[in-house]
Amino acid sequence: MDAGLLDGGKGDTAGPRPGAAPSGRFLARATLLSAALSMVGALLGLGRDQALAHLFGAGADTDAFLVAWTLPEMASTLLIEDGMAFVLVPAFSMALARRAGGIGAPDPVQALVAATLPRLCLALAGAAALLAAGAPLLVSVLAPGLPDPSLAVSCTRLTATCVLSFGLAGYCSAALRAHRSYFAPGSIYIAYNAAIIATMVVLAARWGVRSAALGVALGGCLMAAVQAPSLWRRIAGRLGRSASGAPYDGDGGRRLAVGLVCAVLLFALCRQSQVLIERYFASGLPAGAISHLNYAQKVAQLPMSLSLMVCVVTFPVVARALADGDTRRARDRVERDLVLTACLVLLGAAVVVACAPQITQLLFQRGAFTAQDTAATAAVMRVYAVGLLGHTLVGALVQSYFSTGRTTWYPLGAMGAGTLATVVLSVWAVGPWGARGIAGANAAGITLTALLLLHGLGPRTVPVRVRRVVAGLAGPVYAAVCATGAGLVCAGMFASPVAAVAVCGTCVTAVFLLLTWILDTADARSLLLSVARSVAHSFRRSVTRKPRHGH
Repeated sequence: MDAGLLDGGKGDTAGPRPGAAPSGRFLARATLLSAALSMVGALLGLGRDQALAHLFGAGADTDAFLVAWTLPEMASTLLIEDGMAFVLVPAFSMALARRAGGIGAPDPVQALVAATLPRLCLALAGAAALLAAGAPLLVSVLAPGLPDPSLAVSCTRLTATCVLSFGLAGYCSAALRAHRSYFAPGSIYIAYNAAIIATMVVLAARWGVRSAALGVALGGCLMAAVQAPSLWRRIAGRLGRSASGAPYDGDGGRRLAVGLVCAVLLFALCRQSQVLIERYFASGLPAGAISHLNYAQKVAQLPMSLSLMVCVVTFPVVARALADGDTRRARDRVERDLVLTACLVLLGAAVVVACAPQITQLLFQRGAFTAQDTAATAAVMRVYAVGLLGHTLVGALVQSYFSTGRTTWYPLGAMGAGTLATVVLSVWAVGPWGARGIAGANAAGITLTALLLLHGLGPRTVPVRVRRVVAGLAGPVYAAVCATGAGLVCAGMFASPVAAVAVCGTCVTAVFLLLTWILDTADARSLLLSVARSVAHSFRRSVTRKPRHGH
């Protein structure tokens, strides 16, 4: 694997040249590396949820922890996955473009770090302290229906530390990905989930569910620690010669726009508020409803997380293309990414809908997690899966708005309309359908947001050809519907959950790929042929390569 992919290597010579567009092979390797690391992190996340379910079930204690879990969920969106990346990746891309062109003194990258990192640390530390001090008020707002909020308050004070640690982790991730370094950013959730699992296993008997909250605090620190060495190697070379107090003069001499930062953070906060809406309405349902929603969402959103790895890799590429003034390259990249991510998430959604009960039974039904919990979680999971395409498109589309580095409020307006729809539909649906009604409102709200974002693409964003994208999405939607039907038939033929999941997953994948091939969705034929040729070429090289001997 390329050193530039692994850790950023020894400077800007790792990977493709800084001023050059990355090759298709580099992007493919980076995407595969990110997806592999994300898969490991997701599997550890499942292990974390399995440990939580096994040790504490789906009762009042777990509900209390999941209320406190709201903070790291929101912090990951605001500070790692969306907010920090949307602001800093374009900023670092511009700084790198200016460095490559010999523009700026002191070094533009060093000046950006000096102007932003100390202030960010101070602001995040203050926010973490305020949240810890105001934990009782926060819990009463998030979940007013909890019968005993004291446990949720103590867990919230532990998880509040993630505001600082996640912020530092997100800063490192954005900077490293702009440098086309993907290994350290991709490994953060491996460290995070491993820390939570280990802490629960060691301290569950003594601390109860508080051990999970302590694991969140320790895991957040590890997320920053695993990236710090790679980022330090990037900036240490000229740090001593940079004026540490010099203002950032990238992007034509302008500081990071306050409006852009506000627009990005408010969008991310509004997007994550759907979790707050769910917890708020579910807190008035019977005990365990919050847990059922949580377990269902974690599993259902795995396909979305994996499909968006494509955008995680290509977002810095799009931002750098725009920084270089190459809008055509940015447009082509975004259009391909939209259809490709849709294909990947629809395949996963088809598997989830077809065998949700068997997946839930296989993953969680042991210890304190009962068959009734399995049935309730699976029903919610199927409803969540309907909104996966909307969630994925929102994650991919919003990058077209923020990759330019200019302030735009349209994404916030679109997300606000979707959030309002979620609230209204939740009020209407929670009575007759309970947790399933909340999940359905979530799916409807995020789908509305995706449609509004698609409609709003124009000259002030990446100039995506909307009709071309919509036409490209029709094929995978049709393939997913047919594959889901075939999977439902296969899943019902086996009593064993292992056999049902294996056969159902194989059947869904085969039908989906066959129809995708027939319809040639997202240039599937040429893509698969290219992958086959690449694998064959790698195999031939491995067979014919002469052994290397040391001297």
